[in-house]
Amino acid sequence: MSGVPNLVFAMLLLEFGNSIVKTVDMLFEESGLWIEDIAERSKLTEERVEAIAMGRWTPSPNERIRIAKAFSVSVDDVSWGHTMDPRNMRYRRFGLKEDF
Repeated sequence: MSGVPNLVFAMLLLEFGNSIVKTVDMLFEESGLWIEDIAERSKLTEERVEAIAMGRWTPSPNERIRIAKAFSVSVDDVSWGHTMDPRNMRYRRFGLKEDF
């Protein structure tokens, strides 16, 4: 599956019974809300909401409840796992050496 953009993975729908599970970034797209809106509604920092939406942070149970409520959806209707491809991350503060 190499070469497939991360966004494709983030936009996949998982169907469980009658409910459709969506990622947080999908909820942003569908709702038209901004990170600032959800941060204000959920009482979380904008940085944390952005990290959750981008798949860099898996929210705690309390954060999940607050974000789901901010979007007016059930916690069970949201996919909360990491969606960022770890192969694209740079490790350490200064990144990887470019000329191995």
